[in-house]
Amino acid sequence: MTSTGKGGGTMKLLIKQRVFSWTDTYDIYDEDGKPKYFVKAELFRLGHQLHVYDSANREIGMVKQRIFTFLPVFDIEIDGQTFGSIEKQFTFFKPKYHLDYNGWRCEGGFLSWDYDVYSGCSVMVHISKELLHWGDTYVIDIMNPEDEVVALMLAIAIDAANCTKGN
Repeated sequence: MTSTGKGGGTMKLLIKQRVFSWTDTYDIYDEDGKPKYFVKAELFRLGHQLHVYDSANREIGMVKQRIFTFLPVFDIEIDGQTFGSIEKQFTFFKPKYHLDYNGWRCEGGFLSWDYDVYSGCSVMVHISKELLHWGDTYVIDIMNPEDEVVALMLAIAIDAANCTKGN
């Protein structure tokens, strides 16, 4: 699942929240607007637990909140294996996360709307929120297409971490 640093071109995914849903439900589209993945939350559960499925309805991963932690912590599973975790850091203005995930680090922009994910000094993923849409809409720019699932799972975990603080 980790990137080799090789591969062709960048790619985009669009994450759109379903507005009239009882749980956190998202549809993910490729850059041509074709459905590619969807996310469903478990209802009546302590903490967030989000399941990610491909277009064939096969579960590819899960984001699960650790309960009883001071700041939000999420474990990320891909294909049934724990792949890493993300922990929201205490900051006043610029969102920051501690990642134990693919050797990456993440920095957020002001107001929790833009994120860059780095491997060393190189940007691997850029996550941004599109404004003026019904429901949350995020764009994930992935520099290496081999990182598609890893980047998607991280973007979902960041959104979940932001939701736990009331955003």
